[in-house]
Amino acid sequence: MNRRQLGFGIATSAMVAGAANSAHASQFGRRRAATPTPAPQAVVVGNKDAYTAQISRLPAAQQNDVRVFYDLQGWKSVWTPQQVQALQRASRGAEKNGLSASDYFDFVGLAADPDSADVRTTAAAMAYARTLSNGRVSPETVEDLWEMEKNVVDLPTGLSNALSQNQLPQWYDGLSPQDIGYTNLSAGYLRYRRLSRNGGWPAFRPGPGIEPGQSDNRIPALIDRMVAEGDLNAADGARLKAEGLVYGAELQTAVRGFQSRHGLLADARIGTGTQRSLSASADDRARQIALNLERRRWLKRTPSPERIEVNTAAAIMVYWKDGRPVHSNRVVCGSPENQTPSLEKPFASVVANPPWYVPAGIARREILPNGPGYLAARNMYIQNGQVIQRAGPTAALGYVKFELRDSYAIFLHDTPSKEAFNLATRQRSHGCVRVQGAIDFARLLLSPDPTLLNQFNAALDNRNTQRIQTGREITVRLLYWTAFVDGQQRVAFREDVYKRDQKLAEALGIAVTLPVPVDDGAAVAQDIGP
Repeated sequence: MNRRQLGFGIATSAMVAGAANSAHASQFGRRRAATPTPAPQAVVVGNKDAYTAQISRLPAAQQNDVRVFYDLQGWKSVWTPQQVQALQRASRGAEKNGLSASDYFDFVGLAADPDSADVRTTAAAMAYARTLSNGRVSPETVEDLWEMEKNVVDLPTGLSNALSQNQLPQWYDGLSPQDIGYTNLSAGYLRYRRLSRNGGWPAFRPGPGIEPGQSDNRIPALIDRMVAEGDLNAADGARLKAEGLVYGAELQTAVRGFQSRHGLLADARIGTGTQRSLSASADDRARQIALNLERRRWLKRTPSPERIEVNTAAAIMVYWKDGRPVHSNRVVCGSPENQTPSLEKPFASVVANPPWYVPAGIARREILPNGPGYLAARNMYIQNGQVIQRAGPTAALGYVKFELRDSYAIFLHDTPSKEAFNLATRQRSHGCVRVQGAIDFARLLLSPDPTLLNQFNAALDNRNTQRIQTGREITVRLLYWTAFVDGQQRVAFREDVYKRDQKLAEALGIAVTLPVPVDDGAAVAQDIGP
C-alpha cells in the first residue's frame, strides 16, 4: 500500500462526496468540485446467477457480506439515486473517524459501468461499514499477542434494514464506538487536522536544554507551540512574546502542562525528552490519533461496567465501577524487550503474601548464573528444578497478587521496587503489571464484602499466603493507547515505546514519524521481578 501524505486516504478519481452545495473536504485538506452523480443501474432483476458472477469478481474478503446482503434482498438491485445520495451523506462522516471517504467510495467510477454498479456500490458500502464497526486491519496481524473481545455486528442485515427504513447515515454513525473515550478522541483528531491544514505550528529547533529563567532564541517558537495545542491561551501567548526571550514562570507552567500531557516529568526543564516531543508535527499527531481510533474500533462496544483497564503505552491503570472511572494508579509494565500483550481476561481472587514461581527463562538468564549465595540473599530456593522466591517484604510480588485466568502468566501485582513509579518511563518489567498502591487497591476491590476484606487484612497481618475470592469476576483489559483524552479533556500523547504505532501505520499505509522515547531512569529500579 502506498504511503499517504496524511490520514488513511488517497483519491482514486474525482470522487464526489456530496451534493453540489457541500463537497466533502478530503484528508488532504482541499475541496473537490461537486458533480452530479449518475444513479447505479442494476443487473438483471432477480437473476441470482448474474449477481453471483459479479460478486465472485470482488475481493475475497468482501464476497460473503455482499452475497448475504443480496440474499436478504431477494437478489434484486437496491441503489436508487436517493439511496446513493444518502450513502454520500454517510460518507462525509469518514474524517471524524480518522478515515478518508475516497478509500471506499468513487461514486462517479461506480456509476461508470451500469451493469455492475449496484454490486460494486454494495461492496463499497459494506467495506466502509466493516471498517467503522471492526477496524480496517485485523489486530492479530499487527500485534504479536492480541486476545480481546472484538465487536460483532451483522452488517448485511444492518445495511438492509437501514436502506429499507431510509436511515443510512444514522446507521453508519452508530457503527463506530459511541463511548466518550472514542468521541472525545475523534474531536481531538478533527482539531489536529484543522491545525495541520492551517500550517501546524512552528518547528522547534533541537539544541541545548532550556532551564527555567534562562533566555533562548527558541522561546517565541515554544510559546507558539503552547498556544497551538491549548497549553497556553492566545492572549497570554501574545503578551509573553512581547516580553522577550526569557523563559519565565508563566511559560514554565504551560510547559509543565505540555509535559504532563506527554507523560514526561513535569519539571519545566526543556531537556532531551521534552524537545523530542516538541519535534512532532501537527500532521504526525493527527496520524497518531487516527491509529488509536483504529485500535478502539477493534473492541466490543459494551465492556463490563466493572473492569480494570491498563494502558501499557502510558503505564497507567483505571478502575471502572458501574461504568464510571473511580480510581487510577500508575503502573510499571513490560519493557520493549518483554512487552505486556493486549489481553482481556477475568480475575476473581487476590493472593495475599504470594510466593514467586520464577519463569524458567528469567531463572536461566538472570538468577542461576549468580550462584547459591545470590539465591539465599533473596530468599529463593530450587524445588523440582524451579526457582521459587518465598513470600516476604522483599519478595518480587510484594504483598498481593491479582490472578488473571488463562493470561499467559501475565498478572497484576505489588512490588517492593516503589521508586520505579516515580519515573516517566515505566515500561521496565518482564511483562507483568506492577500496581502502585496495590494493597489499598486490593482493599478497594474487596470492600463490598467486609468478610472478604477482613480475611485479606488478617492474612497481611499474619504473613500467611492466602487466596481470597473477590466474590465476582472482574475484567482486566491490557490496552495500548498512545493517544487518548485525559481527565482535563486534553489530548494526551505517549511515545511509541513498543513500536506498535509504527507497525500499524505500515499496515494502513500511513506515513508517520514519531519521536523516539527517552528512558529517564533505567538504572533507578533494577530488579528481577516479573
